Amino acid sequence: QVQLVESGGGLVQAGGSLKLSCTASGIIFSVNAMGWYRQAPGKQRELVAIITRLGITHYADSVKGRFTISRDNAKNTVYLQMSSLKPEDTAVYYCKSDLFWGQGTQVTVSS
Repeated sequence: QVQLVESGGGLVQAGGSLKLSCTASGIIFSVNAMGWYRQAPGKQRELVAIITRLGITHYADSVKGRFTISRDNAKNTVYLQMSSLKPEDTAVYYCKSDLFWGQGTQVTVSS
């Protein structure tokens, strides 16, 4: 059974930082690309960042230079370090591996 469990969301002021974590089980984590997505109220889910099994990263233009995705294969965990947060970053953030999604973690940025 595949499980992706996100944590680390919360309420932060604009300009602040948060670090999200997603721990996977039931998959061979080290061979999978991992992704972070987000969905704001009334909007479609969008890609935030992905990291391949080799550590190659890709970011949405809206978060480049502010967010950093990383992975620890020994811990089956992918991270999203978010800095210089803006109110428009407010969303539910989801972890994804292959066809599987986590349950999401809420990030709220106040102005």
